Amino acid sequence: MAESKIKRSEEITNQYFAFLDKHIEDVVNGQFDDFLKLNQIAQELYVSHTHLSDTIQQTTGHHPCHFYDLKIVNKAKSLLVDSDLSIAEIAKKLTYDPSNLVSFLKNLPGKPLVNFGKSTKNNFLYKSSEKFTMK
Repeated sequence: MAESKIKRSEEITNQYFAFLDKHIEDVVNGQFDDFLKLNQIAQELYVSHTHLSDTIQQTTGHHPCHFYDLKIVNKAKSLLVDSDLSIAEIAKKLTYDPSNLVSFLKNLPGKPLVNFGKSTKNNFLYKSSEKFTMK
């Protein structure tokens, strides 16, 4: 039986997404003081910054920062829904200034932040298929 081989570009993309998930959790849990820059993530994945950017762009059609921001926003929304933390507390956990986080969330498609609540969770959290579709 022949094993299904994954392309190296898909492997790098999957590693990038897995790294982001863990890294964002680590920041929220206080294990990191701030988010890593893309070149630092590339180092952690043992690829060059350019190769990582080009690979993610070619594989998904979006720059790596698109997904980084998307995952951070989804984490903020998840914390709004699943915790009793204030927006200011969530901003602090995500290393944002509270007013910047509010402004950022207000500019996203969907209902205004003030209407964001536990009953609307599924309407606002991006579905996994919307996050990371490969070309």
